[in-house]
Amino acid sequence: MNDSPMFERINALATEEEELWERAAHAEGLDGSQRDRLETIKVELDQCYDLLHQREARRSAGLDPDGAAIRPAEIVERYQQ
Repeated sequence: MNDSPMFERINALATEEEELWERAAHAEGLDGSQRDRLETIKVELDQCYDLLHQREARRSAGLDPDGAAIRPAEIVERYQQ
């Protein structure tokens, strides 16, 4: 697998996130389900970027990038920035 599907997923999530923030700016904020969706998008984006980094690291080490796997939210959300 190449990384194109992952970039497409990232772009779709980023677009949805932008649309939600746009609605929030032009309306009276976000309701609970929209805030929950924003949080879900944040986690999914973190997981996608983590997977891309894993794949690149495996390539750099001469390993098969397809051996990388999506890590649980509990792991990727604890990374230090």
